[in-house]
Amino acid sequence: MTGVGPMSDLYFSRFLTRGAHAPSSAHAGADGAAASAWDETLPRWDLRDLYESPESPRLQTDLEQADEDSRAFAQAWRGKLAQADGAAVASAIAEYQRIDEVLGRAASYAQLLFAANSADARIARFSQSVNERLTAISTHLLFFTLEMNRIPDDVLARQLSDPALAHWEPFIRDLRVFRPYQLSDEVESVLHEKSVTGAAAWNRLFDETMASLRVSLDGEDLTLGTALDRMSSSDQNVRARAAKAVGETLTERLRLFSLVTNTLAKDKAITDTLRHYPRPTSARNCANMVEDAVVDALVQAVTTSYPRLSHRYYALKAKWLGVEKLQYWDRNAPLTTQAEPLVPWKDATAQVLGAYEGFDPRMGEIGRRFFDNPWIDAPPVPGKASGAFAHPTVPSAHPYLLLNYRGRTRDVMTLAHELGHGVHQVLAGQQGYLMSGTPLTLAETASVFGEMLTFRALLDAQTDPTRRRLMLAAKVEDMLNTVVRQIAFYRFETLVHDERRAGELLPERIGEIWRQTQAESLGPAFEFAPEYDVYWTYVPHFIHSPFYVYAYAFGDCLVNALYDVFQSGHPGFQDKYLDMLRAGGTKRHRELLAPFGLDAADPGFWNRGLDVIAGFIDELERT
Repeated sequence: MTGVGPMSDLYFSRFLTRGAHAPSSAHAGADGAAASAWDETLPRWDLRDLYESPESPRLQTDLEQADEDSRAFAQAWRGKLAQADGAAVASAIAEYQRIDEVLGRAASYAQLLFAANSADARIARFSQSVNERLTAISTHLLFFTLEMNRIPDDVLARQLSDPALAHWEPFIRDLRVFRPYQLSDEVESVLHEKSVTGAAAWNRLFDETMASLRVSLDGEDLTLGTALDRMSSSDQNVRARAAKAVGETLTERLRLFSLVTNTLAKDKAITDTLRHYPRPTSARNCANMVEDAVVDALVQAVTTSYPRLSHRYYALKAKWLGVEKLQYWDRNAPLTTQAEPLVPWKDATAQVLGAYEGFDPRMGEIGRRFFDNPWIDAPPVPGKASGAFAHPTVPSAHPYLLLNYRGRTRDVMTLAHELGHGVHQVLAGQQGYLMSGTPLTLAETASVFGEMLTFRALLDAQTDPTRRRLMLAAKVEDMLNTVVRQIAFYRFETLVHDERRAGELLPERIGEIWRQTQAESLGPAFEFAPEYDVYWTYVPHFIHSPFYVYAYAFGDCLVNALYDVFQSGHPGFQDKYLDMLRAGGTKRHRELLAPFGLDAADPGFWNRGLDVIAGFIDELERT
């Protein structure tokens, strides 16, 4: 799929995903009892709003017409942008957007089909075929963003004086971020066309391997997701057996996962070197429209806060569980041996929509559309992608949500999270295909805010002190998983990519880096068995989108600060918040946060967000 950036390796950033990082949505599963109990009542999405089927004549017509239109577009505009006036360039961008949205619709359909059942060979073949076709078509369009970036600054300034082109200024601004790293048209074309047999092929191998894995546990052959889910059991022995069985299964494929990781890291290093990016994270930061220094400040603030956040909380958890040391499989252990009551889907719907409507009826109305229409795929079934995500598709259609709902409170929080993405994507859609997508650093704003609204509503309604403490502890764990764990993931990726530039890493070395970064973040309350060293292998973000993970910490800390402003009674907060979501990708983080009196470049900004987590832990220490 083509997108707002001139480089094909950055196009993935248009898709908003949430995967293996969060305990509420970390693992797809299918064949356990929890899944079968919910299959009959959980909604399945209907993708016919995109296309009727993989054999749809409309899909074939769209692709054929897009191919013809892209060739005509290239013939009309190649080599002529710098000589055109502002109105003409604006017309060209509008036509580029129209063609690109057709390609985006087809890409979305293929991706969603594959996510719902990546174990089906026919669907995998269809998805790959569509990707190859789209890559070939979009090659004709690739010149456009490259040529836009070659327009001299003074010429572009004159063109932008035309109101028609001024409308597209955010799109042009974001393109120019990549200008220093742009290669020749010939090299860009080769990188783009070879992507389907390069990184994309390794991504597919990883996805299909993960979907096919089966874990032998207590006489059953389970999907990886279901086995991982049992590491949240209230029975320590069940958790331990599941953890070791998962470790054995991942170890069996360790050489393959190591090869995939080493190959993708080397592939990225080659491209980064060609583009002269200063460090492995720079491409991601550019795509996120955030300065390296801002990300460094976030990472520094979180790692410095490990002792007052995760180390302190897990010491409390060890005390509550009555153990001297926690094992790695105790990280998400429930704090009570009583089975958590399952939340029926209709109750989860009511809780989330009630929180959204309580904040602002306009947000609730948009959220309700997802439940009134078949836009959500909720049951955990075999072959389905792990975790959860909200896919924006295209503005001419609507977003879709994928969940693996098992009826737990954490699953309710995941629903609140993904619905926030969906609401954001609906509101931003009015900006059009090229300017509706937000950088990852801002893409998590509405989702995390939706989680916070739902959690606060449930907590305020809870009158049982014991249940309230359990809810508060669960929220702290979710926040630690979103902030501390994601920064630990980011540190892991940074070290792996840095070392890979000097040569291939042995699986054992990758495991050492994993243990080092996770032990630093979790603290002295934990012990780690040898098989834990292979647990890096199942995190899909490392494969699909390097350095994506810090966006979760960015978003959580940002929302914590934003929610603090909301609770303080900031005038007109709801209107300003919805305006922020409507802006899509047209504004940067400083512009979006300014109405709330916040600035992510302020060194104290991140600590303000982290203080919210620390405050929850303070409250737990007092109970």
